[in-house]
Amino acid sequence: MRILTTIILLFTLQATHAQDPRFSQFFASPLSLNPALTGRFDGSMRVAGNYRNQWPTINNAFTTYTVSVDAPILTGRLPEIDRLAIGGMAFADEQADGVLKNTYYSLSLAYHKGLDEDGFHSVTVGFQGTYAQKRLNTANLKFEDQLRSDGFTGITNEIFNPQNLNINYFDLNTGVLFSGVFDGNMNYYAGASLYHINRPKESFRGANFDLQHRYTLHGGLYWPLASGTATVYTSGLYQSQAGAREAVLGAAVGFNLNNDIDYRPTTFYAGSWYRFGDALIPYIGLEFGNWRFGASYDVNTSSLKSASNSRGGFEISLIYIHKKDGSIGINCPKF
Repeated sequence: MRILTTIILLFTLQATHAQDPRFSQFFASPLSLNPALTGRFDGSMRVAGNYRNQWPTINNAFTTYTVSVDAPILTGRLPEIDRLAIGGMAFADEQADGVLKNTYYSLSLAYHKGLDEDGFHSVTVGFQGTYAQKRLNTANLKFEDQLRSDGFTGITNEIFNPQNLNINYFDLNTGVLFSGVFDGNMNYYAGASLYHINRPKESFRGANFDLQHRYTLHGGLYWPLASGTATVYTSGLYQSQAGAREAVLGAAVGFNLNNDIDYRPTTFYAGSWYRFGDALIPYIGLEFGNWRFGASYDVNTSSLKSASNSRGGFEISLIYIHKKDGSIGINCPKF
């Protein structure tokens, strides 16, 4: 049954490889969401890691993981309300139990320009260059002419050109971000990004296939409750690529557990997001010291829920932000 499932999944690869791998916790993977988020955090360095396993009972259908690091540079040489930042990211995605492996290495640069004398409002422009590697492992593939009474034990007549099983190309992405504060309490941000500006070609069969643009809009609001011990975070995302569309909307509440509001609060987060037409995504998180941990699970609500038993993808995120003692906080997106 696992072999047959793998074969079925392989027939979907031609369609799915045209869409970029994505995270339900899009807010916890900043450099894969928008290059303009490079360096947009409260601290001197940020390290982020994400792991997602979708439909693990179906022969590890999709496994995605990434790690990134970004930091401001030339501090002290720029206006106090401005920031220049660089970042790097390694991103891997495996499909059908490793039959198709995609690896991406990215470098990004962003400039954050303050729009008022206090830096409460800013606009950011970011760019990102990516080197991509894709590899098809035919050793684990099973074909119809191999089927015998005792299983797939025959020898296939399919012939593969090794040179067509590996793809390498360079990609270019960009994005913009606006952020600010209303009435001294309500923080907002809104961003847009465009991936695959140069539309690189990729194909395992010798035909020219242009990777489609990915358009992304995202934004959020957050504000403290009257009690001062909790904060509401709302965020949304809309993406479009190759005829596929994704819309996600949700919110979380952060509960301050140690009454430290200004510097290093210990905060417990609980909330949920909804991917329209696909899944409900409950989320919990914990922020303590310089660390923030998040966990979510996609509960499938689409027409596939009968086959998947409403199971979707398990996902975790871990973010470390180094802060110097006495640093002054800046307005930055969290969700």
